[in-house]
Amino acid sequence: MKKIQISPSILSADFSQLGNEIKKLEEGGADLIHVDVMDGHFVPNLTIGPPVIKNLRKYTKIPFDVHLMISPVHEYIENYANAGADIITIHPEATKNLKESVSLIKKFGKKVGVSLNPKTEIKTLIDEINNIDLVLVMSVNPGFGGQKFMPEVLDKIKELKKIKDKNQYHFDIEVDGGINFSNSKMVLEAGADILVSGTTVFKENNGDIKTNIEKLKSM
Repeated sequence: MKKIQISPSILSADFSQLGNEIKKLEEGGADLIHVDVMDGHFVPNLTIGPPVIKNLRKYTKIPFDVHLMISPVHEYIENYANAGADIITIHPEATKNLKESVSLIKKFGKKVGVSLNPKTEIKTLIDEINNIDLVLVMSVNPGFGGQKFMPEVLDKIKELKKIKDKNQYHFDIEVDGGINFSNSKMVLEAGADILVSGTTVFKENNGDIKTNIEKLKSM
């Protein structure tokens, strides 16, 4: 039985208590901490930058799974690497040269993720697929938390799983967007290794983070 990893998105946390919220995630059994970085340009919202991530780093040793929804992304990679990101995930559309950006993330000793929006085809990352550690499949259009899961991305997850198994690649398949108790099982059955969940982890069962993480892992 494969190990299911949960990467709670702090986009749904209480931003006035982020340090304490991260401690609760650690105590609740989170495997990763998903940090959504938005610039108001690549996506229509603004969130946090490197100084906040650097300050949050002291609250936990759990890996920071940092999703950069910023453009142009290449020139900001170093800042997020130095701030304490452990995984840096970028969008192919946000860089002039995906190969160079992947290499730069590796240069800083970080794991590399590449994100696919619902309409972004797998072929956009296929040339780099053996050089990356994680493929993040967006099951909503990025930019806001609390959106409804798009079931049409299940075929993309299945196709990535086939490519991974056929070629014996080692990247993880992570899925982000509207993940809840009702759809997590089908996402895992399609081939996901990591589930990103914000609203479900922080809000369900009267905010019982430990119970919610355990329930997602037991699907």
